[in-house]
Amino acid sequence: MDFTSAPDTDFTAVGDLGKKEAAAEIRALREGVNYHDYLYYVKDAPEISDAVYDKLFHRLQELEEAFPDLQDDDSPTRRIGAEPVSKLKKVSHRVPLLSLQAQLDAEKVRTFIKSVQKAAESKSPAFVLEPKFDGLSVEVIYRQGKFERGSTRGNGEVGEDISHNLKTIRTLPLTLQEAGHIPAFLAVRGEVYMDRNGFTALNRERVENGEEPFANPRNAAAGLMRQYESRRAAGKPLRVYFYEILATDGEWPDTHRQVLEQLTAWGLITSPLNKSAGSFQEIEAYHKRLAGKRDDLDFEIDGIVIKVDKIKLRESLGNRDRSPRWALAWKFEPRQEATLVEDIVVQVGRTGILTPVALLQPVDVGGVTVSRATLHNENEMRRKDIRVGDCVHVIRAGDVIPEIEERIKRPGKKRQPPFEMPERCPSCGSPVIREGAYWLCPAGLSCPAQLRGRIQHYAGRDAMDIDHLGEKAAGQLVERGLVHDLADLYAVGVDDLQSLEGFAERSARQLHEAIQGAKEARLDRFLYALGIPLVGRRVARQLAEKFGELEKVSSANRDAIEAVSGLGSEIAAATTDFFEDKRNRKTLKRMQAAGLKIKPMPGRGKQPLAGKTFVFSGGLDSLTRDEAHEKVESLGGRATSSVSSETDYLVVGDSPGSKLDEARDLGVSCIDEQEFLDMLNDN
Repeated sequence: MDFTSAPDTDFTAVGDLGKKEAAAEIRALREGVNYHDYLYYVKDAPEISDAVYDKLFHRLQELEEAFPDLQDDDSPTRRIGAEPVSKLKKVSHRVPLLSLQAQLDAEKVRTFIKSVQKAAESKSPAFVLEPKFDGLSVEVIYRQGKFERGSTRGNGEVGEDISHNLKTIRTLPLTLQEAGHIPAFLAVRGEVYMDRNGFTALNRERVENGEEPFANPRNAAAGLMRQYESRRAAGKPLRVYFYEILATDGEWPDTHRQVLEQLTAWGLITSPLNKSAGSFQEIEAYHKRLAGKRDDLDFEIDGIVIKVDKIKLRESLGNRDRSPRWALAWKFEPRQEATLVEDIVVQVGRTGILTPVALLQPVDVGGVTVSRATLHNENEMRRKDIRVGDCVHVIRAGDVIPEIEERIKRPGKKRQPPFEMPERCPSCGSPVIREGAYWLCPAGLSCPAQLRGRIQHYAGRDAMDIDHLGEKAAGQLVERGLVHDLADLYAVGVDDLQSLEGFAERSARQLHEAIQGAKEARLDRFLYALGIPLVGRRVARQLAEKFGELEKVSSANRDAIEAVSGLGSEIAAATTDFFEDKRNRKTLKRMQAAGLKIKPMPGRGKQPLAGKTFVFSGGLDSLTRDEAHEKVESLGGRATSSVSSETDYLVVGDSPGSKLDEARDLGVSCIDEQEFLDMLNDN
C-alpha cells in the first residue's frame, strides 16, 4: 500500500477493516502525508492536488478515531492541535544556545573580519552570510530521524518545552528525509517566524475581535509558541528556517556550507538568501542588498549574520561566555517614523463604535515599536486620504497613542481604491448604522467584541478594579459562553476559570476571589464601570454627586440629568436610554441579587482646587494618569488633556512632549510631580 505517488483514494469502509489491516493502512497514510507535506512545504513542488491530499488526511483522521489505540504523537494529524499542556516544562539544552554580538557600525564589522583573517592566517577566509530573522530561536531534537522535542532558547542553557506547538508548523518535518545517513541523535537550531501576510491577517482578526494586535511578527510567533493549547497555534502562518547543527552522534561536516546542505537534504528548510563571501566588500554588498529589499521580503529580517565557514577555524576561535567569536550580526538601521499601511481593519469598541485602524509595517517611533495606528473615524480617514499600500508618517499623539500624521506622496506609484466602511459588524455580523461621523453596531452585549470590551472596562483599575481579569481572560470567558452579560461574571466558578488557557488552580482561585471581592463600590466608580456611552469618569462623578444613590440616577429623567452643570442633551439621552433598556435593568437586578452593593456618594467636602484646571505631560512615578485626574477632580479641580489659555497648571513628568512648549508659550505655570503631590497634601 503506497500513498506517496498516484495515491488511490478509493478506500475500504472503516467498519470492514480489522485492526491489523487498519494499522498497515495508517502506517502507509502517515508516510504518504509526511511525504506530500515535504513536497509542498519544503520543496514547493507538490505532486498531488489539494483535494487528494485532503482525502488522505481525512482518511487518516477517520482511522485513528476508529482505532484509538493506534494513535501516535508523531502522526501528522497532531499538527492540528493536541490536548493542552498544564504548563510549559523547563528543559536543558544539549549544548548552550549562544546569542550573537550585534553591530550597527561598519568599522566594528571590519574589526571582526580582521580578527578572523588573523586567526586563519589568510586575507580571504571563507564566510557564510545569512539573513538575520526576527523570530523565535528554537532547539529541535530528532532521535532515529523522528521528532522528539522542541524548546525555546530561554537563557541559552534552559528553555521551555514547546513541542506541542512546534508540531503544528507544517514546514517542520516530524520525520527526517532519508538522505544518506540519518544520525541516531540530532539537535538542530532554527528560527520560528511569521510571514508578513499572515501577520497582517492575524492582526486583522485580533482587531476585529476587539483584541490588542501583536506589536510585530516576532511577538506573534513567540506568543503563539508559548500557548498551553496547541489548537491556538495550529493553522497560524508560522514557518521555521534552520541554520545550525548543535549536537549529533553522526559525522560533522567540515564547513558550514556543508551543514546547510545536509540540513536541506534531511528536509529541514534553510534560507534561499544564504550566500558565501570572502571579503568585507562582498559582505558589505550583501548587507546593502538585503537592507534595500527587506521591505519586499515576506518575512521580517533586522540584519545579516556573518559566520566563519570552516568548522575547525570556528573551534580555534572559540566562544565568549554568551556569544561565539566566529559569528557576528550586522544590524540594519531601524525604520523610523515612515512606514507602509499594510491593511485597514475595523475595530468594534465596547460601546459599539466602529473605528478604522491602520495595520502598519512595524516601525520605531520614539523608541517604541508601532504596528497599528487609529484612523479615528471615516471622515478623518477621508480627510487624510489614507489607503492600503500608502507610505505614511507616524507620530505618537499625546506622547502615547500612535497616529498617522500624513500620507507621504510617491509620484508614479499606483494607489489602492479608497477604503469603505463595512455594512455589517465584523464581530457579530449585525447591520451597522451611522450616527454623525460614526458607524455603530446596534447589537449591544450580543456582539462578542462589545461584550469583551465591556468586561475589560468593568474590571479596570478605575472601575471595579478586578485583578487578573485582563483582555485574554475576558476574551476566553466570552468565547466559551461562560459570560453573556456583566451579571454572569459573579456566577463563574473556580472550575470554569481553571478550564481557561493559562490558568491553573491557584490562578483560577485568585481570579475568582478577585471577582467575588468586587461586590462593593462607590457609586461614581460603578456608574463608570457600567460603560454607559459618553459617561466617563468625570461625568460619572458629577452624576453620583448630584443624585447620591444608584436608584435616583437610574430613575432620573432627561431634564434632570441635563440640568447637571456641564452635562448636555447627548449625555442625558445616553444615560436615560441605558437605564430604560430592559436588558440592562435585568442585568442590574441580577448583579444585586448576586450580592453587589453600591455605596452612596459621600457629600462633597472641601473643594480647594475648585476653578483650577490641570494638564499632565509625561509619565508620573507615583500615580497613573487616571489616578492623578481623580485626585484633582476629588478636590474640585478639572483635569483636561490639552493645554490652553485657561490651563492653570501643567504637571510635567518624565519625557514630556509638545505640551511643555505650548504651556511655556502661553505662560502656564509648570510644576513637577513632587510639587503636584505637595499641592495635594496641602489640601
